Amino acid sequence: MIPARNRIHQKRNQRKREKFRCGSYFIFSASAMFAGVMLAIGVTLGGYWKSLPAAEFLNWFGQNDQFIVQVIPLVVVPTLIGLIGSLWLSCSDGRARPLWMGATACVAAVLVLTVAWFLPANAKFATKSIPLDQVPARLDTWLMVHNVRIALAIVASAL
Repeated sequence: MIPARNRIHQKRNQRKREKFRCGSYFIFSASAMFAGVMLAIGVTLGGYWKSLPAAEFLNWFGQNDQFIVQVIPLVVVPTLIGLIGSLWLSCSDGRARPLWMGATACVAAVLVLTVAWFLPANAKFATKSIPLDQVPARLDTWLMVHNVRIALAIVASAL
């Protein structure tokens, strides 16, 4: 017969595992949405942007970049909430913790790239403060680095 204290401890651990499982589904869904939004931006908008002459691209970006800025928090915030919750719930699980830490590192890298590279690049596009002859090369670089962000978000989802 299991003493009452052990049964309480077992039930508490079972509830924690159930929360962890729910958190796992949440973070998977949120980071997959994040990757999906970035993939849509890269494939749909990236293809469209590359089809435009440089001046038209800068005009489009200046008029519409706020829509991209508005969408990203809708998927970043749930991703961060899920990661923080999953890290907290997995702190005592030696097998799961490295996976969540890896996912956190991937999302952190995406956020660092976003703040350090994409926000300044997007501001240059939106304010048309880049010479027209440099726009195609800068856009190619933007899309290449964006693909790195997509890959990181997919890896975060898979972990």
